[in-house]
Amino acid sequence: MKSLKGKAIVFLADGMADEPVEALGGRTPLEAVDTPCMDTIAREGASGTFLTLPEGFPTSSDAANMSVLGYDLASFYPGRGPIEATSRGIPLGPDDVAWRCNLVFVENGILKDYSAGHISAERAEALMHALAERFNSDKVTFYSGVSYRNLLVLHGPEFSADVDYFKPDSSQDLPVSELRWKAKTPEARHTVEFIEKLVADAAEFLANHPLNRNGETPANWIWPWSPGRKPAFPGFSGKYDGRTAAVITAVDVISGIARCAGMDVIPVPGATGYLDTNYAGKAEAAIRAIEDHDFVYVHLEAIDECSHQGDLELKMRAISDLENKIIRPVMTALDGRDVTFAILPDHPVPLRLRAHTRTPVPIAIRGPHILPDSVQRYSEREALKGSLGFLHGEEFVRKVLNLPPHARGA
Repeated sequence: MKSLKGKAIVFLADGMADEPVEALGGRTPLEAVDTPCMDTIAREGASGTFLTLPEGFPTSSDAANMSVLGYDLASFYPGRGPIEATSRGIPLGPDDVAWRCNLVFVENGILKDYSAGHISAERAEALMHALAERFNSDKVTFYSGVSYRNLLVLHGPEFSADVDYFKPDSSQDLPVSELRWKAKTPEARHTVEFIEKLVADAAEFLANHPLNRNGETPANWIWPWSPGRKPAFPGFSGKYDGRTAAVITAVDVISGIARCAGMDVIPVPGATGYLDTNYAGKAEAAIRAIEDHDFVYVHLEAIDECSHQGDLELKMRAISDLENKIIRPVMTALDGRDVTFAILPDHPVPLRLRAHTRTPVPIAIRGPHILPDSVQRYSEREALKGSLGFLHGEEFVRKVLNLPPHARGA
């Protein structure tokens, strides 16, 4: 079979990095799981760390994955809402402001669950359809997505994206009275007033919906966050010397970034973004995609979801699933074909916090052009000893694709 030298597959383990856990004898979940394939990438390659979430930007997966792909957040970060709108093909006009809109569970004034118990796609769609029928107007439109991950769009020049917000997955167990939207400019005050009234009216409506009285975790609030306007940033191929790229993911935010960057999005039936995802389908898609793309980005969401739940056992299971159901079959199928492999999280989600942090993430890269260093295992601590050092900007993608260094940014 022909050599695939110069081509690369990146395994993006969303939220995998963590801190030492007492119940694991001071090891991190990654250190405690048997990961021979990840370790092979580290042992036969080089390790380092990567700053994905610089100060001044949200500690969110959209910002982190844009950083991994080498996009300067100060120049191009548009907000989560418009990225996901792009993923779904929702047209945004110049006066539209798109918001990510979670269905959440609030009890006795406390935000209890950012995902409403990982609400099923069918139940979420029914609730979003009901919200649309009740509230859609010339000023607001609700759009259903997958599970708790939905959208709303405000229409009109009077609306602003200059609004501070709290990420729901980082705000669990806090009083909603402390999690208010705040205008960053005087022009944004009307937007905050509109959003707060919409949230209150929607809560009253959802409290009485039959689907919230069937014994399952209620989805009794909406949570709009990360607003922005129509995104525009340079294509991946133009940034990286004509290299072609594909993305395999279950979540809208990653496919939205890919579409904005002109990367091919490869759909996988049954990909859910959780432990029940179609692992075999994603692995097979990666193996096929590398034949006619230079760069394949395989994104796994389940580890992040388990981390936000604070569930050690599930997080370790999700890491093991990535190792055994994605990385192992892909590396086995492409053995001997000179593909470069890389592994990294987009950000940490320590179990004790159940929230994203800005700590640089561990990276490992193995390829024909990579000189191995002394690191023998892939982990948060071992990566600090690696020869790649501390990367940011375009440095990771350029290193993976064996491209010359480029001016940071863009």
